[in-house]
Amino acid sequence: MLRRQFLKSATAVGVGFAAAGAGVNLARAQRSGAELIILAGYAPAESSFGRGLDLIGERLEARFGDAVEVRYVYNVIDIGYPAGNSLLWLVDAGLATLGYLSMANQVPALNIAALPFLFPDEASARAVMDGPLGAAAATQIEARTNYRVLGFFENGLRHISNSVRSVRTPADARGLRIRPHRSQARLFELLGAAGPLLELPETIPLMAAGTVDGQENPFENVVSYGIHEVQRYYTTTAHSYLSRPIFVNRERFDAWPVELQEEMRAAVADAVRLQRELHDQEELGARRIIEAAGGEITDLTPEQRAEFIAVAEPIYAEARQTYPAELLTLVGL
Repeated sequence: MLRRQFLKSATAVGVGFAAAGAGVNLARAQRSGAELIILAGYAPAESSFGRGLDLIGERLEARFGDAVEVRYVYNVIDIGYPAGNSLLWLVDAGLATLGYLSMANQVPALNIAALPFLFPDEASARAVMDGPLGAAAATQIEARTNYRVLGFFENGLRHISNSVRSVRTPADARGLRIRPHRSQARLFELLGAAGPLLELPETIPLMAAGTVDGQENPFENVVSYGIHEVQRYYTTTAHSYLSRPIFVNRERFDAWPVELQEEMRAAVADAVRLQRELHDQEELGARRIIEAAGGEITDLTPEQRAEFIAVAEPIYAEARQTYPAELLTLVGL
């Protein structure tokens, strides 16, 4: 993996980003005449997302050699940037070339894709995101931002965890304080299990202290963030699927030679396929790690999951009043 140009320290990256602060034209590569490409994310380098960034960089360097200079900021949190929307403004300002971020609760088409219990498995969700709904999401993002959307990594299907009791029915969840992703706040309100709307890194010490009972995430995220060290009970609710749009600064991308634009798009397409394959593997591996750490995982039967789906029914009615019918039909609503 090409980790040699990873921007390791907050000082180094701060200087690099500050140099570009007035606009993308001020960013400088160390090699004269090379196009500086900074690939940024918010996950560990060894995660499926970090390895997806590696593939993009490797492919660009293999194609263009010394004409490009690729650097990696695998996790902007590690270098002092706050969780949340940091990647949005870093790419918008041209301080990073490419980033990825969940935009559910910000983009109508992605809000629809994140509605609870739409997809029984990742394959079903991927088919939708690779089709008209994903295209609609890209169009909506580009219409309101300075980005080009090149594809979608996946956060994957989300599951509930807590440190109090096993959850097999909606009644088991009632009374728990579960930190939801913002896109899932309404579901956990209906379950009577709504916790604080905090960024995940802020929530982990609260779970360790018992102030917050649990959270909801794919197993890969549970292990990546060390949540398995502070949670005991897990339920494979698969209640929502979140994508992470992969985006670049539009002005900079559009100014590139056509060959570089095309190669970047092709590299991202390859990275999406790799990230999904790795995510599938890492979900299985993360499950084993959770169980080895003493975690108890409850797999819902179809009948048990149907009870949770029934709780979510008001959300579908609300969606029909909020979103265009032509988009809702793409997810069967």
